[in-house]
Amino acid sequence: MKIAIPRERRPNETRVAATPETVKKLKALGFDSIVEAGAGEAAAYPDADYAAAGATVAADAAATYAEADIVFKVQRPMLAGEGELSEVELLRPGTTLFAPLGALVNRPLIEALAAAKVDAFALELTPRITRAQSMDVLSSQTNLAGYKAVIDAAAAFARVFPMMMTPAGTIAPTKVFIMGVGVAGLQAIATARRLGAVVSATDVRPATKEQVQSLGAKFIAVEDEEFKAAETAGGYAKEMSAAYQAKQAALVAEHLKAQDIVITTALIPGRKAPVLVSEDMVKTMKPGSVILDMAVEQGGNCPLSEFGKTVVKHGVKLVGPANLPAGLATDASALFARNLLNFITPLVDKETKALKISLDDEVVKGALVTQHGAIVHPSLTAAA
Repeated sequence: MKIAIPRERRPNETRVAATPETVKKLKALGFDSIVEAGAGEAAAYPDADYAAAGATVAADAAATYAEADIVFKVQRPMLAGEGELSEVELLRPGTTLFAPLGALVNRPLIEALAAAKVDAFALELTPRITRAQSMDVLSSQTNLAGYKAVIDAAAAFARVFPMMMTPAGTIAPTKVFIMGVGVAGLQAIATARRLGAVVSATDVRPATKEQVQSLGAKFIAVEDEEFKAAETAGGYAKEMSAAYQAKQAALVAEHLKAQDIVITTALIPGRKAPVLVSEDMVKTMKPGSVILDMAVEQGGNCPLSEFGKTVVKHGVKLVGPANLPAGLATDASALFARNLLNFITPLVDKETKALKISLDDEVVKGALVTQHGAIVHPSLTAAA
């Protein structure tokens, strides 16, 4: 069977879905890889390295997709009118696609994949179970994003992070506030602490308090009865009541006044990002402070953030990064490619070397969205 790794065509994307390392391992599983010319160039994986690993380097997208039984992608495929070509139209009937699809918010794409008779796995829906941790592209990429967020915020800030005692006087340490303590938030805390900042963090999930404190940061939250039950079975934050949000907002508003850098990470799957930092809160912050909004692509945790831009409003610098993992393309691609390798390995029949997809498998059931021309994921069939 042949796996195609096309060049990513969406704006701000520099990652690639396979590396020379994983191409070799896919070969050992029985797969031949077809890599589009230049697919790994922005991530420092040249075509020659893919060829040396045993891949065929195809001249263009059409040649890459032409014989593919399986397609690996970092970004969801483009529909007609979205870009330079319609990637969905290049997918042959019966092809199996593995990619983050944003399935819960991109209904037209899912319908188009079903109509094209593509069996599609939405990698963002990979269940959060122990067995699937090595397959979880969201965790691997948001971990790097949390690191990069701190680095970018530091670059945008006009002061140093650690306390410095110099002959000219003492420089106080930077105060960094992390809002949302998932994978990205925890990495952001650890990175800011390594750089010498005084770090605090908030989250509505009670389990995060101990995690925050274990990293040496101060936990900020209204810890009432609602707070104690504010986590889903999947480990995500629940949407809180208006009364709780008001109490938490008041606490956060007071805390923000003394902060130098705020990094917001809060997302609810399939929903617009919740507002955590209002314009009134921004107005109370110190001149020269920085807000880096990691949720800007889904509307932002601060309504003043602008996607892909750094702007100054009310004396505060707001950074709205377009694609944080792509800023670390080499490592981000390596982790993403290993996630895909780990995802597909259990699906390979040892005798035939073909894919054997069983809906009895919890990972398959959680991530498969289209099969045999139909939409099959329960979350999507219920919305039909």
